[in-house]
Amino acid sequence: MLNKIHILLLDDDPLQLKLLTWQLKNLGCDQIVGFNSASKALAALEDTEPVIDLIFLDLKMPDMDGVEVLRQLSHILYTGALVLFTGEDQDIMEATARLATAHKLNLLGALSKPCGHDELYALLDRYQRSKRSANGNGKKTYTSDEIRCGIDQGEFVNVYQPKVKLVDGTLADVETLVRWHHPYDGLVYPDQFITVAEEHSLIQRLTRSVLAEGLIQMKCWRDAGLQCGVSFNVSMLDLTDLAFPEYVLGELQRNDVSTTNLTLEVTESRLIMDFRASMEILLRLRLMGVRLSIDDFGTGHSSLAQLRDLPFTELKLDRSFVDGVHNDSTLGAIVEASGDMAQHLNMMVVAEGVESLEDWRWLRERNCDLAQGYLIAKPMPGEELAGWLENWEARKQELLAD
Repeated sequence: MLNKIHILLLDDDPLQLKLLTWQLKNLGCDQIVGFNSASKALAALEDTEPVIDLIFLDLKMPDMDGVEVLRQLSHILYTGALVLFTGEDQDIMEATARLATAHKLNLLGALSKPCGHDELYALLDRYQRSKRSANGNGKKTYTSDEIRCGIDQGEFVNVYQPKVKLVDGTLADVETLVRWHHPYDGLVYPDQFITVAEEHSLIQRLTRSVLAEGLIQMKCWRDAGLQCGVSFNVSMLDLTDLAFPEYVLGELQRNDVSTTNLTLEVTESRLIMDFRASMEILLRLRLMGVRLSIDDFGTGHSSLAQLRDLPFTELKLDRSFVDGVHNDSTLGAIVEASGDMAQHLNMMVVAEGVESLEDWRWLRERNCDLAQGYLIAKPMPGEELAGWLENWEARKQELLAD
């Protein structure tokens, strides 16, 4: 219920405070406190009972601007939701939104002054839905012993998400993703077990399990007449194991799969911890003919240096640059520049996180080779790929139409 949400408004303009208070009360919110001083608001946050659920924050204030307030909110570990409420330009608002996310604050949205009734209602509705979702989907954490047991019992299984050519919609590749079919908790996603597996030296066993199962599945597809490449994510720990290339080659030969049909996706931020070992392993894999993809490009460190020094054949644009690119000039500039650079380096470009027809059409007109995302297909069990492909052949005509 809206009348149970405790809201704090921070704006140095008394008129804006009154107007926003009036709008919120008309929508049913009556637990509202307003401040025209950031320092007083922050002091109240640490002392206020009950805890503030939602803050509306102006960016431009005389005693302490909104950027510093974000840092202070992060410092006091504020766990409620946050709305940016400002008259500043769109590019400043978007940059501030990214900063709030970097501070790990729960950013609900951003509103331009003055905001209308409908957009304010939509934002409050989003808040209520997010609270219901959070209350009903608390994520359980797992111990290393539970993960080790799951690996031993064969509870980790693969799902596959297609990548298609933007030029004609042809299936080019599938990315292999791992899920845990927990005997009591059902389907468990990687964000609940990958970090623990890495911290307790279990990720190498898990990687090998995923790779072995995926190559067996690829052989089944090939025997059924379905031709495509397959890609796997590899951990930084795999790239410090000098025996890893031999293991990969052995599994390829065991399943009679060509090295040129295999792509290993490496998250760029995981390469810098042991650069020499990573370079040696990646060079050996490339000499074998394995393709290498720099995953989540643009979100880690030293991306350009790694493109210079390491033998990647594919650049995978992170979904944060792809989602909404059709109507965001900043994202568009980043994607176009990355595509042009990759083209000059003779690298394929993959856009992940393609979820709208508008983004798909925008990407088709730029230097982008492959697309992956929910618009095309959600991850699926291997036996469902043939059925998806049959349906895709009919559906892709809509995506290829001008």
